This record gives sequence, C-alpha cells and structure tokens, in this order.
Amino acid sequence: MRVLGIDPGSIVTGYGLVVMSEEGLRAGPYGAWRLPARQPLPLRLRALYEAIGEAIAELAPDELAVEDFYVGQVRAAVTIGQVRAMALLAAAQVGLPVALYRPLEVKQAVAAYGLGDKRQVAAMVRALLDLPQEPRPADAADALAVAICHCLRASARAALGAEARP
Repeated sequence: MRVLGIDPGSIVTGYGLVVMSEEGLRAGPYGAWRLPARQPLPLRLRALYEAIGEAIAELAPDELAVEDFYVGQVRAAVTIGQVRAMALLAAAQVGLPVALYRPLEVKQAVAAYGLGDKRQVAAMVRALLDLPQEPRPADAADALAVAICHCLRASARAALGAEARP
C-alpha cells in the first residue's frame, strides 16, 4: 500500500509517501510546499491544489492521509481548513480514498505517546522508516508520520478482519 501523507499549513504544507509491504514500511519522496506569505490566499490555495494534484499523479498513492487540525485561533483554523480542503479536493478528483487523523492519533501511533513533541515524532519517523537522519523540514516529518499512522491503522484493521474470518 502506498500512502501519501499531508500536513496542511497556511504557508508550509508537508507531504510524504510511505510504502507498506510485507517487508515493512519505507519512505518514498517527501518534502514541503512553501507558499509566499504575501501572496493572496486564493493564489496560494490554487498553487497548493495544483502541487498536491501533481504529487498524486507522480507518486501514485493508493490512499491519502491528512492531518486534521486543532487550532485555538479561529482565523488560523479557517485558513488551515481551506488548505486541507485543497488536499481533499485533489484526492476526490481522482477517486483517491482519504483518511483524516487528529494530531493526538498520529502521535500515539508513531511515538506511542499522544502528547509527544515534534522532536519525538521526527525521531520515531526516522527509526520506523530506517532513514539516515530525521526528515526535514519538520512539516515533511509530520506528513510522513500521518502516512505511517494510516499504514499502521490499516495493518491493524486487516489483522482484526483476518482473525474474525472462520
């Protein structure tokens, strides 16, 4: 299974591909899209939508996993919600299944502790994907963590389904 993880942000949005196979998890391409802060929001959203669409076409994921958000400030929540919508729309246009995960769920799945900090998550992403160093930027590490979370959940669901069969 190939999962493209997305960590939405109003200026920087992380992405990362994780491939789950019989041999385990491995990282595919990852990075971040940086959008000019001074650019009007509609232009940033269009650029991000196009970038996500290109990544979907190039990386050929089977599923998209997007970090849901918790933001205390209403204005920031609205903007990040719009950014997240670009990922959902890009996936919907090609019929790609989408899963949303709260930050707490991602941290629990990857670092085994829901209140872990970004450094702990990045270190666990490095270890789980057997990377030579922690992924940079941090937004890419977060996107990989979202994809890992989805892979682990899918694996657990498959195992539970297999046990339920006679």
